[in-house]
Amino acid sequence: MIAMQYSFVLPADYDMAIIDRRIAERGHMTDAFPGLLFKAYLSARKGEASDNLYAPFYLWRDADAMNAFLTGAGFAGVSQAFGWPSVKTWTLWHAHQSHDVAAARFATRSVVPIVPHTALALLREQEIAASEAAVEAGALASIVGFEPGGWSLVRFRLWRARPVEVEGWQGYDVGHMSVPAR
Repeated sequence: MIAMQYSFVLPADYDMAIIDRRIAERGHMTDAFPGLLFKAYLSARKGEASDNLYAPFYLWRDADAMNAFLTGAGFAGVSQAFGWPSVKTWTLWHAHQSHDVAAARFATRSVVPIVPHTALALLREQEIAASEAAVEAGALASIVGFEPGGWSLVRFRLWRARPVEVEGWQGYDVGHMSVPAR
């Protein structure tokens, strides 16, 4: 599995209702995308976040599915509308997705650097335990991804209700969840 996210920082005076409408009108287009385990259509508003953001987060079954999206019309459309983003990817150390993940309304994400010479096996064990604890605390999905090119981790959680603010975590509203039919 592969986690993927790109983000668009929008102007402070940007009408975020445009993003809300775009999600409402187009979100369903990835509901049955082959190889997509979920896509969370995420946004954050200045004031609740440091910037206005549109930042979808994806969980892919494999690289072929991710590449089919990135080379397809959907990604071409979003990059034509908002610009050419940097696409971040992580292989997974842990992934939990509940059967009712489509009920998610909020997300939290943290990207943290890995200090050189960290004991990676121990770090992985700690991150898996923290991810499992998030599920026990009510997370509908909990992802820990690893990126050794720039040495970073992503911690991503989906929630039914807005969680308590945690320093260093970016919070998002979930406008739509694309999940395969079960």
